[in-house]
Amino acid sequence: MMISSEHTSKQFDVELGAIRDRVLQMGGLVESQIQRAIESLINRDEELMERVIADDHRVNALEVEIDEGCNHIIACRQPTAGDLRMVMTVIKTITDLERIGDEAKKIARMAQLLAQKEQLHGMPRYSEIRHVAALAQEMLHKSLDAFARLDLTVVTHIVRQDEQVDEEYRAILRHLITFMMEDPRTISTSFEILFIAKAIERIGDHAKNMSEYVVYMVKGRDVRHVTMEEIEHEVL
Repeated sequence: MMISSEHTSKQFDVELGAIRDRVLQMGGLVESQIQRAIESLINRDEELMERVIADDHRVNALEVEIDEGCNHIIACRQPTAGDLRMVMTVIKTITDLERIGDEAKKIARMAQLLAQKEQLHGMPRYSEIRHVAALAQEMLHKSLDAFARLDLTVVTHIVRQDEQVDEEYRAILRHLITFMMEDPRTISTSFEILFIAKAIERIGDHAKNMSEYVVYMVKGRDVRHVTMEEIEHEVL
């Protein structure tokens, strides 16, 4: 009986490990999607835009596969305590990853529209977009790393970076409003750039959510919608 129980426990650990590996695989794919979407925008690379849009189904398929794996574990293994928190964290994390993938596809679609237009003199360049996208990508990478290592030390930094992304988005919004007021010809293009900036801001929000789920997985404490001081107290 002891041998059977030990075998079952080891098999359970293997299943949990496989689920975690698939989450990180999904995370790597989503990171690539963001990188390619921004690259296609900057370089007006229409072939790369199409690739980002076409590859979104791979992100969706991974979400479904991982979700089914989690449902199997819950039904067959009836996990408790830390194992149950890990499974619940995975379910929440893949939802945010799928939505980040959707935002990358939105960026690629807007890039297609912008690529078809002549660049108007005086329109803002993409340096601000590139900068805020790099911040959001860094947040996502750190959140995935925190998930992989069960490392809470970066969580407060990620939350602070999200505030920085929000401020960068507001700055882009102010600049675009100025351009639209000064030259109505820029209104359509400005809205498309704003749509891209908003997608990046949402990527930051999802990455922050993912880092907060790691706190729940490790500590059993839900730190969503709490103050920075409460988060710091929890992770220290």
